This record gives sequence, structure tokens and C-alpha cells, in this order.
Amino acid sequence: MSNNQITSLTRRRFLTRGAVAASALALPYYIPASALGRDGTVAPSERIVMGGIGLGGRGSYDLSCMLGERGVQWVAVCDALKGRREAAKQMVDRKQDNKDCVPYADMRELLTERADVDAVLIATGDRWHALASILAMRAGKDVYCEKPACLTMAEAQLVVEAARQYGRVYQTGAQRLSEPHHVFAIEMARTGRLGQIHTAYADIRWRDGMRRDWLPEEPEPAKDELDWDVWLGPCPWRPYNSAYVNGGGWYHYHDFATDVAMWGAHTVAQALAGLDMTNVSFIEFEYEGPDATMVTHLSNGVRLVLFRTTGSVWDPCKFWHGACGERFDGPEGWVAAADDYSGPDVSSPVLLRDYDKVLSDYKSRTQRPLNHLRDFFDCVRSRRPTVANPEVMCRSMNICLAADICEQLKRSLKFDLRKAEFVGDSEANRMRSRAMRPPFVA
Repeated sequence: MSNNQITSLTRRRFLTRGAVAASALALPYYIPASALGRDGTVAPSERIVMGGIGLGGRGSYDLSCMLGERGVQWVAVCDALKGRREAAKQMVDRKQDNKDCVPYADMRELLTERADVDAVLIATGDRWHALASILAMRAGKDVYCEKPACLTMAEAQLVVEAARQYGRVYQTGAQRLSEPHHVFAIEMARTGRLGQIHTAYADIRWRDGMRRDWLPEEPEPAKDELDWDVWLGPCPWRPYNSAYVNGGGWYHYHDFATDVAMWGAHTVAQALAGLDMTNVSFIEFEYEGPDATMVTHLSNGVRLVLFRTTGSVWDPCKFWHGACGERFDGPEGWVAAADDYSGPDVSSPVLLRDYDKVLSDYKSRTQRPLNHLRDFFDCVRSRRPTVANPEVMCRSMNICLAADICEQLKRSLKFDLRKAEFVGDSEANRMRSRAMRPPFVA
């Protein structure tokens, strides 16, 4: 091509592009209102981009609730089971009216490949909760993690350190810390309306007979259907058996779960929230036999009773009716709350007169909604700690796990809350951690 031809071609391109640009300026330019955050929508730059990890059972429920939150966009879902991740993708696609959500079989791929994800929901089986949270925060994601948040005290501390090191927002799924009746009971204790609290109670629903054996081997499914190695994650290797996977059978095996912490992850956190824990340095656990309720003593003089529910969790008891209850006793009366209450239980109707004011004062003081998921999303935007932040999780889980160890060793123990170690008991201290199976390590 000659120099004249090149010059002519260059001029034509310039003139053509100029004409196109001019015509574009002349035509009306349409931008969807949703792209600008109008008509009640949230602009893309203000949306929280989410991924979900572990989306069967409770995870599916959490996902359905989070999909209803304004200003949240879902782009990725992950589950080791193909059927669950496909069902989760369909749920997201239907709600968002597109097919943009990408399914993953391995959370490590989601965490490393999706730089656009701001935060993740973690609702795997218990064995994965702590490690998945740590890996997510290390990858720059904020975390909403279902309870119990860890299997061991060592894992709890690693979660605290990861949130601090990487500057991430973390909320554990102790949602009753954000529910009105529970908040009322907690605030009645915390603000002194009952006088100086001398006894607090937490519903434990202790599970007798956690199994320490394992099931016989069955042929593994195709890896695309279920990656058994990834499903197991950091817990000990066990041969595949469908009973672990179907219907939450893993829940009854020590390899994959905890005992007291399964229920106490809620209720101990609720009880502690109503107490002044700032000067509490240790807690003593009284072991009185395998079927006895466990009485503990905080160093500030408060008795914390870990009440062992008998029979169905919905059977009436003298402290509350229903499940996941807490109660506070003081010289001016007592207050209790549990699930499905029409209102808190109180020693006198007089204590309910300020119900609305107590909740209003709480919201004004804390600037928190009475909605656990919304508290998480608000904190993702504001970067302040959540109501169930890592320190709250760690303290309540340590008490639950210490009670577990006390039960296993069948003796009374003293636990230093600040050092997170048992006083003068090396055997108990060795039980504060479990080995993680490589390569699934923190």
C-alpha cells in the first residue's frame, strides 16, 4: 500500500469516527434508572456483591432471606453437592431475573477467582465454618458465618485474628441477639432494671451420645456430583457414606460437630450480652454427673447456669418455654425470652411497661436494626463491628467448648477467659484444638 493510500485511509477513519461521535451526541442517550440508583433501586457502585458457600438446609434459608435485602447482588454460589449448587443458582437467577450467578464446587476457586465479591455467606457443615471464614477474610471478603462458628477454641482465636489482620467485617449467625424479645430481656439485665444480676440461664439442649466411630465405606459418587475430599475439608479422613451427607447425618459425629456449642452458640451469647463482662477474668465449671445441668461461676459473682433441656426442646421448663431461651434473675425480678414468644416472660407485668422504650433506647444507643442480616449489611457499608462480632463469638464459643471438655473429662474445671486456657489442667488444655487435615489448613 502506498503512502497516499495510507493517508487517505487514515483520513476516512478519522472522518467516519467523527461523524459517528457527532450523531451519538445528537441522539438521546438512555441510561436505565436502576443504573443510576433511581426509582428505589441501588446504584451498582453502592451494591454489596455476594457469594454463598454451603447452601443446603440452613444455607438455603439464609440465601432466601438475603435475596430479599435491598442493595445486595448475588453473583456466585458454591456447594460440594451438585444438586445444591444448581438449586441455589436457580434461586438466585429467578430472584434477580437473569442467569448471571456462577456455581462453584470448591469454595477456594470462588474466593480466588471472584475479586468482585465483597462478602460471603458461609453455611457449610460445622467442620468448615472457621476455616472457610479465615480463607474468605484472607481473600478480602467480609463474612456472615452460621453458628457454631468453630469446632475448637484454637479455631475461634484464628477467626478473631483473621478479622483483625485483614480488616474484615464478620457476623456469626446468633440471630437472637437482634430479635426484639431477646434484646428486651438482654437490655433489662444490662441496664440494671432488674438490679444487680446474680444468676443467668442459657438453654443448652445437650446432645447425649455424640458418636466417635465412623460409618462403613460406600462407593463414592462421581466427583462432579460430590467432591468427597472437599466435603470433608479439615476434619479427619473418613470413608464416604451417604448417611453423613443426606439429612445432616454428620451432625451426630464428633469428627464433624460439637455438643454444647451447637445450641449454646446462641444462648450463651444471649446470656453474656446481658452481663457486664468487662471485668470477668475466669469462669468455674461444676461437673455433677453426665445428666446434670452444669452450674458455672463467673469471677464477678454471677452464676451462669447451662440448663440441660430434657425431652423435646419445646417441653415447658421452669425457666422458659420453647427453645433457645435465656433468663436473667436479679433482686428486682426476672425476665426470660425464647423462640416463638408473643412477648417476654417476666416476674411481674410491671416490667413490661417500658417494652417499647427499652427497644427504642437500644436502637438509639447502638444504631442497630432489630434484624441480624441487616445489621451485617449495614456494618459492611459502615465498617463498624457487628452485634455478633468475632470477639462476641470467641467468648461465647470458648465457654461452650469448655463445658464440652468438662463433660468429656468428667471433672470440674476453671477457665481463664482472658488467656483462653484452663487453669492448672494440661489435659484439658490439649483439648482446645484439633488437627486440620492438609491441605485444608488455616
